Amino acid sequence: MATLSIHRGRNQVNLRLNRSSSTRSGLRAAIGVAALLSLAGPKLALSETPGTPEAGPLTAESSPTEAESGTPSKVVDKLHENLISVMKDSKTLGYDGRFAQLEPVIGELFDIPFMAEKSVGRYWKTVDEENRSRLLTKFGQFTVANYAGRFTDYSGQSFETLKEEASKHGTVMVYSRLDTGNGETIQLNYRLRPDGNNGWKIIDVLLNGTVSELALRRSEYSSLIQREGFAALMTALNERIDDLAGGKVTDQAS
Repeated sequence: MATLSIHRGRNQVNLRLNRSSSTRSGLRAAIGVAALLSLAGPKLALSETPGTPEAGPLTAESSPTEAESGTPSKVVDKLHENLISVMKDSKTLGYDGRFAQLEPVIGELFDIPFMAEKSVGRYWKTVDEENRSRLLTKFGQFTVANYAGRFTDYSGQSFETLKEEASKHGTVMVYSRLDTGNGETIQLNYRLRPDGNNGWKIIDVLLNGTVSELALRRSEYSSLIQREGFAALMTALNERIDDLAGGKVTDQAS
């Protein structure tokens, strides 16, 4: 039986997945998404994102038509399709192959510039153009590396899009779930914003509907910059990418 335990203390949260060996490979994909929620350490700032309402299957009214290929739900579906494809061929592709296959997909479906800016919070205004450009590049590489380094096995997993709803500041929430292939399901919600070209891009991923990747990154990155400066953030990102490329990942979201 797989459970997600959240330990709170002094405004921090530590995520741990407890599971039997029978669900190990099935949960590896879920752990990959959980890993996006932090930079390196096990201590993560609490998200203020509200809980997820009960999500039912897409209805005729909410389901996008085939002509609406740029709807938020279709964007999420495309991400999931590519993740499953990479997982099925993960052994043949290896890390480099998975990275190469996912890099254009992540670049297309995620609003990397928006996410990078929000991840460093108020420090974005203090960074010069050269370092902003370096951060955008490294942030994008790290996002791809998290998927390429962790979605490394396939044992019958599948994604299901449940519904989409209008949310704050003109964004849309897409509710979905991951079937691990072993009878367990993980709730995965995505926040998307208009991309200015009549399309949508992902700006946040929420695990079990409550833990916001963007909020946690902002807390982690801002804290690191405040303590050690911008260069320390770049160093930490490089080290984490190297770990993911070398297979140095753990089952704990970290």
